[in-house]
Amino acid sequence: ELVANEQLPAMSKDPRVAAVLDHPLQSEEVLEQRTGGLLVHRTKASDLRMAAAMEHLVETPGKHAVTTEGHPDWLRTTVACKLEPGQKLRVVKIAAYGWSSHRSLPAVRDQVGAALASARLDGWEGLVDAQREYLDAFWDHSDVRVEGDPEVQQAVRFGLFHTLQAGARAEQRPIGSKGLSGPGYDGHTFWDGESFVLPALTYTQPSAAADVLRWRHSTLDLARERAQTLGLQGAAFPWRTIHGEECSAYWPAGTAGFHIGADIADAVRRYVQATGDYDFEREYGLELLVETARLWRSLGHHDRHGRFHIDGVTGPDEYTAVVDDNIYTNLMAQQNLLTAADAAGRHPDLARRLGVDDEETASWRDAAASVHIPYDEELGVHQQSEGFTRLQEWDFENTPSEAYPLLLNYPYFDLYRKQVVKQADLVMAMYVRGDAFTPEEKARNFAYYEARTVRDSSLSACVQAVMAAETGHLELAHDYLGEAALMDLHDLHQNSRDGLHIASLAGTWISLVAGLGGMRDFNGQLSFAPRLPSRIDALDFSMLWKGLRLRVSVTPEEVTYSLRNGGGSARLVLLHNGEEVEVTQVKPVTVPNPPATEAGPAPTQPAGRAPVRRAAVSRQR
Repeated sequence: ELVANEQLPAMSKDPRVAAVLDHPLQSEEVLEQRTGGLLVHRTKASDLRMAAAMEHLVETPGKHAVTTEGHPDWLRTTVACKLEPGQKLRVVKIAAYGWSSHRSLPAVRDQVGAALASARLDGWEGLVDAQREYLDAFWDHSDVRVEGDPEVQQAVRFGLFHTLQAGARAEQRPIGSKGLSGPGYDGHTFWDGESFVLPALTYTQPSAAADVLRWRHSTLDLARERAQTLGLQGAAFPWRTIHGEECSAYWPAGTAGFHIGADIADAVRRYVQATGDYDFEREYGLELLVETARLWRSLGHHDRHGRFHIDGVTGPDEYTAVVDDNIYTNLMAQQNLLTAADAAGRHPDLARRLGVDDEETASWRDAAASVHIPYDEELGVHQQSEGFTRLQEWDFENTPSEAYPLLLNYPYFDLYRKQVVKQADLVMAMYVRGDAFTPEEKARNFAYYEARTVRDSSLSACVQAVMAAETGHLELAHDYLGEAALMDLHDLHQNSRDGLHIASLAGTWISLVAGLGGMRDFNGQLSFAPRLPSRIDALDFSMLWKGLRLRVSVTPEEVTYSLRNGGGSARLVLLHNGEEVEVTQVKPVTVPNPPATEAGPAPTQPAGRAPVRRAAVSRQR
């Protein structure tokens, strides 16, 4: 069968994944053939067109009949046969899908027809061989090997596969928050894509990351319209979308989540930096950077002392909404402004065609240089946003375990005015903008916010794993790694029925490569500071950097860096614990791995919210 508008089982009461669509597809064409057929539909609201076709190759020695019946929302092919003992019926089903927001019905119909014809030509074995070749190449430059924790080993490969599956054939379309795995969020994409999924894809399957950013570029006109509606300049990308329009009603945690623009700009910066694809920067990246920089210059303002403030925004922590000077937002905006100014300098002719002049880039640099970063001198920690550390503390001791996630059991009004953090926010800023903090600041900040972060979002554990590792709390990093890795395999949030948490699955790669591997790419410089917890004996991962396949093999005592794919002249200069290391394809380089800096007292979590200890899990099994 092919079925459209199928009635789905009742969803959970979680408003984040509640489905609002009922029979969203309108039939446009039904085509029946003896062994299959085709359905073409379009979405009633956003006018996206989709075609699905199927064909069945039937082999049987005896008498048989094949029939197909078609209706607007379903096709059914039936095979009836008589078999003698020992005889076999073999059916190969081929299905093809295609969709577009621009192409005509005949064009989409022809796309899936051509896909079926190609599949028939290649045959089952040909399709399998092509798939195996593709996946062998992917695993060769993306696999992560973990010795000492087989459960995490299985989970990181599971996560990488689903991340690849969600993005490999994106073809300038968004990656939904549930990937291809379920109906949660109605297929919409959020900031998760650029901030969690694309980092993993950029270093393992960069063409997929570029496709997603090309899709963002294709929605620029809609983002400009949204900025105008909000009385702003530049482009204001939607919090939740599938086609480029904002698909959320007004909601403080979403409508004010302007950081998504800087997240997109950061994904552009990361992709160009990791690949050296300056053609992409010229054709797509520069315009994305310019329009997002214009938004920040319009949204922010200088006070009478010359400090640049961005007020009335929501950072990653959706329990602290519509605040002034959220540090994550401010630091990401700062990077956005500087990246846009630098890119305009590399492409002056194109920048002029976009209306950028020296005065505008100077204003971007001026705003970036004077961005305000709130700091509590008395406590010696940064404030997640202005005034955060003076808010009333949440009563964690008297919050029952069944009350989590808090958003389903307490009014947002109460959450907004308390020191309770849904997910890593300032801690996320210390990961993605670690160049803006000292090691001492990171340690104090991590301890302070660890005690107030409840991880009501699946996006949090992987970021906390990264910063736990960087601040020397390696066993805690391992615990958070396990939580990110097993989010769906163990259904830790009891909502995997809605679809997999693609960002958390990609976050498993982040936890291992950026967390235990210590990988950073600040200012175009690739660096590593590997550190292993006691139960992981070795970590081995591969990644792509400017077309080179870099392999990093970590043990507690040493690290080996090796190159492939670059020929005898290929060389890469990277930083290992702050020291330059030159790697060539001719000979791997092995360097000592110094012991991790001794951490201070172990940070505490809110009552009942500590992650499961990986050591305890190992002993139980």
